[in-house]
Amino acid sequence: QVQLVESGGGLVQPGDSLRLSCAASGFTFSDFWMSWVRQIPGKGLEWVSGIDGDGGTTKYENSVKGRFTISRDNAKNTLYLQMNNLKPEETAVYYCAKGGAATWTTGARGQGTQVTVSS
Repeated sequence: QVQLVESGGGLVQPGDSLRLSCAASGFTFSDFWMSWVRQIPGKGLEWVSGIDGDGGTTKYENSVKGRFTISRDNAKNTLYLQMNNLKPEETAVYYCAKGGAATWTTGARGQGTQVTVSS
């Protein structure tokens, strides 16, 4: 079965960087778009970024453009999200999800990793 396991979250200060990882198994990783989504406290799930199967196409939610970078290593079945210049309002549980911006809601999602941005 599909398994997605996120790691790399933690407590950081505003302006700091963090790199999230997602280990995927149970499907042919390189065949699928993958996304990062987040749930900010008190709000619904929000799509953050997506990447196509070979990593050649990436997409970002407007507020993270220029600060976040999504990437993948298909040899390791791993998805990444490099987050720079983090803001307190980006405190959330971050999830990796199978699918792109239009399809992630119907695909599998991991258990999430907590990112807290606070001074």
